[in-house]
Amino acid sequence: MAEENAAAPAPVDKKNLPKVSRTEAAAILLMSLGEADAAQILKHMGPKEVQRVGTAMSQLRDIKQEQVEVVTLEFLEAVGGQTGLGIGADDYIRAMLTQALGEEKAASLIDRILVGGNTTGLDTLKWMEARSVADIIRYEHPQIQAIVVSYLDPDQAAGVLSNLDEKVRLDVIMRVAALETVQPQALQELNDILEKQFSGGSSTKTSKIGGVKRAADIMNFMDSSVEGEMMESIKEVDADLGSEIEDLMFVFDNLKDVDDRGIQTLLREVSSDVLILALKGSDDELKEKIFKNMSKRAAELLRDDLEAKGPVKLSEVETAQKDILTIARKLADAGEISLGGAGEEML
Repeated sequence: MAEENAAAPAPVDKKNLPKVSRTEAAAILLMSLGEADAAQILKHMGPKEVQRVGTAMSQLRDIKQEQVEVVTLEFLEAVGGQTGLGIGADDYIRAMLTQALGEEKAASLIDRILVGGNTTGLDTLKWMEARSVADIIRYEHPQIQAIVVSYLDPDQAAGVLSNLDEKVRLDVIMRVAALETVQPQALQELNDILEKQFSGGSSTKTSKIGGVKRAADIMNFMDSSVEGEMMESIKEVDADLGSEIEDLMFVFDNLKDVDDRGIQTLLREVSSDVLILALKGSDDELKEKIFKNMSKRAAELLRDDLEAKGPVKLSEVETAQKDILTIARKLADAGEISLGGAGEEML
């Protein structure tokens, strides 16, 4: 009877717990699951997701039991209304079509409807370090280098370019900007480099890849000093192209053009330490934009932290700003925010 009359545990007060981003919440959840279960979840993530979550896991320190409980409860609430439909859909579709049409007839149809069916070799590169990818393509034809760089995520592509010679970087980024479709012959060369075969029918396909916007996205992730040198070199070769790339680039200062709701969404994903470093290198207008999209108390704390923060290296500020821009672009790609301003088409 005593147990039945015992008072229920008091709900956790979230206000007294440190704010965590979604990535940090995922890291906490995975760490609480154990190695085997966490490994099964990581198998279903892409390379960038694994890298982000893995980094967050390695940085976890002194996580309170209450924080784990909050993260777990929020996760259960989020998935409570979901079903298992869609999980393993690729395998189901492949088996269904093969059974209905036969292996030969189904092969070409499967490649058309399952994204990535003819890019296995390129997808493998996304799991590699930028330096390793650069080593693989270092002595290949610049057009092949451009195709590889165009296919990679912009931040990884920037890392690959940074590991190539200066003259090669310029040639490759110019070719990326000029790319629209890749002919079968170029894809076949790429197959030879990767020592893999694209599945069914790739010899008759062309793929849309590259373009000026892609070049601008890659340039966004270059170190500022390298980016500046490359932009000058591009303008020397083709002034109009340089201006077009420059217009499409989205830099930290362009966050002023993001609407208030977008800024609030972005701030939920950014840790305080990174935000403080990034704002050390921004002007008052952008700072005020950030402050007004926070609670009064949070804004006051941020102001105090900025004033208390001593001098920091320019490289640290640039790294923090690029980290925030990476999150902003991912949110924009997911349709959660609209970047607006440079690089964003308004309909």
